[in-house]
Amino acid sequence: MAKDHETPSSVTPPHNPAAEMAVLGAILFDNNAHQRIADLLSPADFYAPANSAIYAVIDRMITTGRVADGVTLREHFERDGQLAEIGGVRYLADLLESAAFGPEILDYARLVHDLALRRELIRIGAEMVQRATSPDLIEHGEAQIEAAEKQLFSLAEKGAGAQGFRSFNTALAQSIETATLAFKRDGKIAGVACGLDDLDRMLGGLHKSDLIILAARPSMGKTALAVNIAYNAARRCRRSVGANGMMKTDEGAVVGFFSLEMSADQLATRVLADISEVPSDKIRRGDLSPRDYEQIREAAKTMEGLPLYIDDMGAISISQLSARARRLQRTHGLDLLIIDYLQLITSSGGNRNDGRVQEVSNITKSLKALAKELAIPVIALSQLSRQVEMRDDKRPQLSDLRESGSIEQDADVVLFIYREAYYLERLEPDEDDPRYAEWKDKLAAKFNLAEIIISKQRHGPIGKVDVGFIPSRVRFGNLDNRYGGSSDD
Repeated sequence: MAKDHETPSSVTPPHNPAAEMAVLGAILFDNNAHQRIADLLSPADFYAPANSAIYAVIDRMITTGRVADGVTLREHFERDGQLAEIGGVRYLADLLESAAFGPEILDYARLVHDLALRRELIRIGAEMVQRATSPDLIEHGEAQIEAAEKQLFSLAEKGAGAQGFRSFNTALAQSIETATLAFKRDGKIAGVACGLDDLDRMLGGLHKSDLIILAARPSMGKTALAVNIAYNAARRCRRSVGANGMMKTDEGAVVGFFSLEMSADQLATRVLADISEVPSDKIRRGDLSPRDYEQIREAAKTMEGLPLYIDDMGAISISQLSARARRLQRTHGLDLLIIDYLQLITSSGGNRNDGRVQEVSNITKSLKALAKELAIPVIALSQLSRQVEMRDDKRPQLSDLRESGSIEQDADVVLFIYREAYYLERLEPDEDDPRYAEWKDKLAAKFNLAEIIISKQRHGPIGKVDVGFIPSRVRFGNLDNRYGGSSDD
C-alpha cells in the first residue's frame, strides 16, 4: 500500500506474473482455452511487455485459424527478430510448465483483468493530478472533472466485461420476471407508471431502454405533462437494498429532469402550484391569501425528500448530458430521465458543415444509446414544425416532427399532445355574432380536455387517450373513459 508521502508514480503498479503465465500457458497447451477468455482479456491487460506481445500473437494466430503453440510462436518471434526480447525459447517452455487447467483459467484471467483495471485507475489518477497542478494548462476545473468522469465511466464499462450472447432461456427468464411483476401490481403495469391510467394501460408504463418522444406545438402543455409524469413517478418511489448490497427501486422511479429552457425554481413552482392547487401566476406575483400560503406550506412538506433531481444548465451538449446522467445514476440512482427539450441539446462535435437535421439525428441516436446503457426510459420533449397550423385538422402527425430525420426512426414511442380548446380560444367571435353561443358551448366542452395521441409504439397499440387538463394548475389528470387503439405493425 502507498504511504501518505508517496505519489502514485512511486508505487509499483499492481500485477501478478504467475497469473499471466498461467493464462498464456493454458492457451498454448490447448488453443480451445482462448475461446473462454477472449472476451475478457486484451494484450494491454498484461503487465509484462513480453506477455503482452505473446498474447497479441496468440490472439491473432487463433482468430485467423492457425495453431498457436511453442513451435509456431518460436518461428514467429525468430522471424521478427524478437525471440530474445520475450525471454527466448526457455520462457516459452516456462509458460507451458505454468499452464492452468480446467476452470482455473477463468479465475486467473479475471485476476489479470482486474489488476489491469487497477493500473488504469492509477494512471487516470496521476493524470488528473498532473492536469490539475499544471500551471501552463488553460482548462477550467469543470472541464477537467468532465474529462475525468468520461475516462472513469469508460473504464467502468470495460470493467463490466463484454456481455456477449445470452441464451434464449436467460432472456426468457427475464421476460417472465417482468410479466410477473406486472401481474402482481394492481395496475398490471410492467414499467414506470406515468400516473395517467389510460395512457399507462396502452403503454404498459414506461419501459427500460425505451426512447420516448413527447411532442406538441407551443402552449399545448409538453412541459406540464413531463412535470406531471416526473412528479407521479418520484412520489411513488420505493427503494430497498438488493441482494448485491446496492439500492434498487421496487416501485416508482428516481427521476432526473434536464430543464434546458426553464430554471429549476420555475420548474419547482409548477409542481408546487399543482400540488397546492394555488395557481402558479399567483405564486410568482406573491398574491397569496393566508389560506393560499398554508396550502403551499403543506404541499412543500409532502414534497420533501422527493427523489426528483433537476439540472437546468442551458445549451448542454449530448456528451455533457450523458456524463451527468451517468453520475446521477452512480450517486443517487436513476430510473427515469426527462429532457426538456430535444432541440436545445447541442452536438458534441461532428462536422461543422453538418446540417441541423444530421445534428439532431446524432443526438437522438445518442439518447437511444444512453437509454440502453443505463437501462432506463428516456423521455425527450420535441417541437413540431409549423405545418401543423396549415391544416384544417391540427392534430399532429409523425411527419410534423421538427428535424424529423431520425426522431421517428430512433424513438420506441412517439406521443403528441393536442388541445382543441387552444385553437377554439383563438376563434372567438364577437358577442353579438349569432355563432357566439355555439362557440361558447363548444369551448366549455373542450376547455378541460386534452388528447394524448400515441402515433408510434414499437411494442404495442397506437391510438389516442383523452385526459383532463386544468390550465390554472398546469396539470393533466385522468378521465373516467375508456380508450381504443390499433396495433402498430
